[in-house]
Amino acid sequence: MIVRRRSVTAVLAAALLATAGCSSGDGEPSGAEGSASASRTAAPSPSGPATEEAPPAKGSVKVVRTVATGLKSPWGLAPLPGGGLLVSSRDEATIIRVDEKTGRTTELGEVPGVSPAGEGGLLGIALSPDYASDHMIYAYFTSASDNRVVRMLYDAKKPPGEQLGAPDTVFKGIPKGVIHNGGRIAFGPDGMLYAGTGESGERGLAQDKESLGGKILRMTPEGEPAPGNPFPDSPVYSYGHRNVQGLAWDGEQRLFASEFGQDTWDELNAIRPGGNYGWPEAEGRSDDSAFVNPVDQWSTDEASPSGVAFAEGSVWMAGLRGERLWRIPLKGTEASADPQAFLEGDYGRLRTVAAAGGDRLWLVTSATDGRGEAKAGDDRILELKVT
Repeated sequence: MIVRRRSVTAVLAAALLATAGCSSGDGEPSGAEGSASASRTAAPSPSGPATEEAPPAKGSVKVVRTVATGLKSPWGLAPLPGGGLLVSSRDEATIIRVDEKTGRTTELGEVPGVSPAGEGGLLGIALSPDYASDHMIYAYFTSASDNRVVRMLYDAKKPPGEQLGAPDTVFKGIPKGVIHNGGRIAFGPDGMLYAGTGESGERGLAQDKESLGGKILRMTPEGEPAPGNPFPDSPVYSYGHRNVQGLAWDGEQRLFASEFGQDTWDELNAIRPGGNYGWPEAEGRSDDSAFVNPVDQWSTDEASPSGVAFAEGSVWMAGLRGERLWRIPLKGTEASADPQAFLEGDYGRLRTVAAAGGDRLWLVTSATDGRGEAKAGDDRILELKVT
């Protein structure tokens, strides 16, 4: 079931949008199974000009500092425009604010209705494209019956623990499971809300365009199928995905997504409207022209990719089981050089990476997710300088 609400925002979107353009889960045993623009423009184009310049083949990563430590099952990250980082806790169903200068944390509150279990719980968070005026936080979470997206008013003037308003359900009915709940949400450059979902362990859902599982969804901030979507009256933007947990746009407004493989290949994909990414018929590159091949692929013990971000001409991809940060330099929607791995084993499992402006990234570890081995202060946020 989809909860839909129409508003002036949706009408404006329709007027301006003439065209649209695990390893096994989070690392389960084999066989088991950003900053938004308020503009309302067409969906990002999947292709790019041939004259684009590629970044250097080799890059670098420097850990500038540890921003905060002692986090519990951190999952989603949303930088605030006036300073501060919002972080969701998968298992505690809370959102905290981290002062990025001092590392001090303040609990906004607990999100009601979250039912944490396995890979489910309070997952991705994102700020409304109109955050400056509406102060709304969007959250993707696992309930007792499904995965859903809600939005809540954030009032920093209230006492800690009481700063979140009652959740307003924007979208529901995404299949849930102990595994493969997807969970990353982000507002794109077009002002639309994108959500990466998993097939919840039921492989066939990924190829079923009537199902919300194993998809990337694109909707208005009110939960309506976004104008210009490839399938009539549907929020489905792309399909044939196993478990999408990373979404990021490059400087030309093209969408990239990370995807867990099963036993063979994890993927970074350039997302085309209406594209079929192959699961479960294909894992990694395929000779079948019906499927969109990945930008690059990795063995499942090298990646298990979750969050992705774009900075300095490259996609940066956080690895859980792989315990490393991957740099994938791009020219258009193709890799321009071999991927590079950084921080291998230094901080354990890596869950989320987010652009911090210019050559900086925020990186969130994931040692307390039930599959990691806690290291030095449990989970933390790092500030990175990258090239």
